[in-house]
Amino acid sequence: MISKKSKYALNALIHLARKYGEGPTLISTIAEEESIPQKFLEAILLDLKNAGILGSKKGRGGGYYLRKDPEKVNMAQVLRLFDGAIALMPCVTYRFYERCDECKDEETCSLREAFKKVRDESVNIFKKYTLKSLVDREKILKELTSK
Repeated sequence: MISKKSKYALNALIHLARKYGEGPTLISTIAEEESIPQKFLEAILLDLKNAGILGSKKGRGGGYYLRKDPEKVNMAQVLRLFDGAIALMPCVTYRFYERCDECKDEETCSLREAFKKVRDESVNIFKKYTLKSLVDREKILKELTSK
């Protein structure tokens, strides 16, 4: 299960992707419209800024904005930033590898093989879902439900 932090980060990013190119958005606006506690959101947006995904502007007309094109930010990046490894076992993680203590032989471990396949498929799916594709999908679903 993903953390609340990841879920809030994705919702905030989708919000900003909807407004891509329109300038900065206030934290209070994102918090209110996405039902995210503002103090929690402040920390999340700062992490996203430090990761180079967001930029910010101070003062009048300030707020946060996407520094990267919504097509270049995918779910895998965000999940890794806030939750770490996507894999379910440490021996199959991409960036956070650790050998399993109880494993006798990684080369012949059938559990490792199965969990590696799950990891690979999950990562491929999460990489496919960019902020742009999520916003586009949202529009399609709204059109379908309004008919």
